[in-house]
Amino acid sequence: MHEWSLAEAVISTVIEASKGEGLEEITKIKVKIGELQQVDTEIFKFALDEIAKDQGTSLLRTMKIEIRTEKAIFRCRVCKNEWTFDDLFDIDEDKLEAIHFAPEVAHVYVRCPLCKSPDFEVVQGRGVLIDSIKGIGTGKETKGR
Repeated sequence: MHEWSLAEAVISTVIEASKGEGLEEITKIKVKIGELQQVDTEIFKFALDEIAKDQGTSLLRTMKIEIRTEKAIFRCRVCKNEWTFDDLFDIDEDKLEAIHFAPEVAHVYVRCPLCKSPDFEVVQGRGVLIDSIKGIGTGKETKGR
């Protein structure tokens, strides 16, 4: 599942970043998921929790997870029109599934709703980003990345 591999990457990155920050315990992470990723946030959160438990380390024992979805915004390079993922009412389930596994294929299926050009940029709403890592290290609370 896509969500599990993303969760594994997030946990791995959080553990690595916490070492660089000198954290002994991670208390909270904030993760931003681009809407274009089409991630099921419930499955993703469950995967994060389960993978954190399986690490067998006290580093993640009390970790809280906050997940925020960032709306996808597209901008046409031809007419400069901006639109959101919600404006793409003509995309069927098979195409959405393809975008879920490889967001870059959106360029194959998506067209500007105004001028119908396939030449657009993704302004926001792509990828998975760890917004912040909070934890306890060397006797004080630290805000990481």
